[in-house]
Amino acid sequence: MVQIFEGTSSDGFFAPQRFEGEVADCEVAGTIPSDMDGVFVRVGGEFFYPPKYPQDAPLHTDGYISRFRFRDGRVSYKGKFVRTPRFEANLAAGRNRFGLYRNPFTSDEEVQGTNATVSNTAPMVHAGRLFTLKEDALPIEIDPVTLDTIGFHDFHGGWKSETFTAHPKFDPLTGDMYAFGYEATGLASDDIYFYRVDRHGQVQHEIRIKQQPYVCLIHDFAVTQDHVIFPFACYYTDMAQLRRGEIHWKWDRTLPSMIGIMRRDGDGSDLRWFRGPERCMMHVFNAQSDGDRVTLLAPFYDGNFFPFFPNVDGSPWDPRKAQGFVRKYTFDLGSKDDGWSEETLFPTPIVDLGKIDHRYMTLPQRYAYTTFADPSRPFDRARAGDPGRPPVNSYARFDLEDGVMASFFAGDTHSLQEVTFVPRRGSSAEGDGYLIGTASDLAEMRTELIIVDARSLEEQARVILPFRAATQVHGYWWDAEELGLAEKEAAA
Repeated sequence: MVQIFEGTSSDGFFAPQRFEGEVADCEVAGTIPSDMDGVFVRVGGEFFYPPKYPQDAPLHTDGYISRFRFRDGRVSYKGKFVRTPRFEANLAAGRNRFGLYRNPFTSDEEVQGTNATVSNTAPMVHAGRLFTLKEDALPIEIDPVTLDTIGFHDFHGGWKSETFTAHPKFDPLTGDMYAFGYEATGLASDDIYFYRVDRHGQVQHEIRIKQQPYVCLIHDFAVTQDHVIFPFACYYTDMAQLRRGEIHWKWDRTLPSMIGIMRRDGDGSDLRWFRGPERCMMHVFNAQSDGDRVTLLAPFYDGNFFPFFPNVDGSPWDPRKAQGFVRKYTFDLGSKDDGWSEETLFPTPIVDLGKIDHRYMTLPQRYAYTTFADPSRPFDRARAGDPGRPPVNSYARFDLEDGVMASFFAGDTHSLQEVTFVPRRGSSAEGDGYLIGTASDLAEMRTELIIVDARSLEEQARVILPFRAATQVHGYWWDAEELGLAEKEAAA
């Protein structure tokens, strides 16, 4: 997740820009694949106004949504700030009135009670609607053509949690969405609400859990055809900490790393917690169930990943533990053992913003994709400057069947953000499609969208913006039909 805090620099490529932009017909180098008809949507953030406290977490930046629209071999771009209640309150005052990350006690008195989400983490499309997500609030609906903010969405009154995950999962066999909210009944509460929402946007099943061992950050989760998997570790909060005016999360390595597993169609009474060594559990690739055997593929870290969330014991942040690897976790639900087995499948350190061919979510898979810093590749410091650490310069494709890693190099002045898989139209074969994502050209001070054939890893095209686009946390691709774009664009 290194992309998240690259944007904290006050100068250089990642300095705040505070503008909303549009390019009707982008410059393209190469040839856009003719079957690409849809949108690549990115969500990230930057501080529209400087943070109230200089030590605030960069996760607290104002949400920004951008969209690359592909059609007939051409690409347009649009980007806007998400007009959250917090954004509007700050704009009215001309300054940042909100305090530390997810701590309302540090905000100005006049905005107490205002929903303070920045909705800056991920986009989602469901039931023909586009949303921005952050796990401290409900989804915010966005007009997919104009990118104007519509407002909070509670799935027609069926969603009772106060919060919604940044990483919902979709069953490719049914089209159902599975999602959850932690701190579901309020700040620092230990409730988790889990839901199944059908393809029409109606809540069909709810599970309320009051068994969370401690209040922890649960950023991502996994779903199989039979089970739900909740991983978390060591990030802790409580009301006393927040009332003292401290940031929402601290890392307490004395707490156990834990992974909860329950049936996805049950009532939560079978929820079982497994315990393991210190891990930072942020994102997952995929998971499967085979009877009592559950496997999870995930790029977990060995310790505290975020340097801006302090260690409880006062020790300095250790970058050596902030390295992720492709790992496989196995759980035996038929055993009384509450541990798990862990296997590191590839030795290469990676960025944990990983993707799969989403048509194989919950199902057996062969390929996983992510970005990484390849030190064997050249970097032109004379032109690009000093980024302070090795640049994330390559895409990785991991073949889980053959145990082979292949890579694509973006360039000697480039820093990549998260990769996304786009299926090739008309093909159902896993991995047949494209890898796309934005790259920061540090020498030219501009953003480029790179399109790579996912099988050959040969570059197809680059969409070149004449400026540096806002930094990204997560981005996804949707075909035009999933959003009804032809009809909505005709009506706009």
